[in-house]
Amino acid sequence: MKLVQRVISFLAAVSILLGFSIGSAEAALNAAVGPAFTQLQTDVLALVDMVWPVLIAVTVAFIILRLFPKAANKAV
Repeated sequence: MKLVQRVISFLAAVSILLGFSIGSAEAALNAAVGPAFTQLQTDVLALVDMVWPVLIAVTVAFIILRLFPKAANKAV
């Protein structure tokens, strides 16, 4: 039981130290990082907007290709 308590206290201490190190790392970021991530987000959203029509066209094409043999077999 003492081993479990030691492990728990060790993990708590490690998590506290990691929390403090992450907080100080965040404060040391360069001022250009914020606008860079904003620009990256804008570019990714623009790419996603370009992909949607292609994705819809491919999905419709697969549906048509799956339905065409069924319709052709019924017609014959």
